[in-house]
Amino acid sequence: MAIVLIILAVLVLLAFLPQMWVKNVINRHSAERPDFPGTGGEFARHLLDEMKLGHVNVEQTNGGDHYDPVSKTVRLLPQHFNGRSLSAVVIAAHEVGHAMQDASGYRPLVHRTQLAKQAQRIETLGSIVMLIAPVVMILTKAPYLMFVMLAAGMLILSFTILMHALTLPVEFDASFARAMPVLKAGGYLAEEDMKSAHEILRAAAYTYVAAAAISLLDVMRWLRVLRF
Repeated sequence: MAIVLIILAVLVLLAFLPQMWVKNVINRHSAERPDFPGTGGEFARHLLDEMKLGHVNVEQTNGGDHYDPVSKTVRLLPQHFNGRSLSAVVIAAHEVGHAMQDASGYRPLVHRTQLAKQAQRIETLGSIVMLIAPVVMILTKAPYLMFVMLAAGMLILSFTILMHALTLPVEFDASFARAMPVLKAGGYLAEEDMKSAHEILRAAAYTYVAAAAISLLDVMRWLRVLRF
């Protein structure tokens, strides 16, 4: 029992530390900058127009900063859409980087989008199986259903790991092969801001790693509840 609790504690730390680091980096550079001529949303719109990507929309969202390749939309959190901070501008550039990937037919982004759709279906199916199986097991008195639940949990976990393993190269490409060159070439930031911009772009790239860690913890919680 003690070993199980120690393992769970370690998993909690591994799940939340990356998320805390990402938030800390972004928050440290979230002070308003009067010297910036526009907000993150306006900067995203400017970059997209400069890249001849006028068909890509820019919207405010509460669902996390991201680019939606289906609706062709860059979505930014309110503080980044309306803010004039270094974080707002750099994160806007990162998300525009994804739009650039999409426009160029960047294959890893295409594969990630396809895999994400499959992962959502698998997670939904796996969750349903794990919810129903205990009831079915009690009614039918069939212990083998416990193995069905375990298989469902492992399937969810494997898809989550696979999706996020593919996500990291896509995120780094958006940050350092797309956004950073644009920021440098356009002279949008002062030289003294470039080091901080690099740090923010790295944090933006690792956002999905933090999400993957949380997903792993969610699966472990399922297994714990079901007494695996």
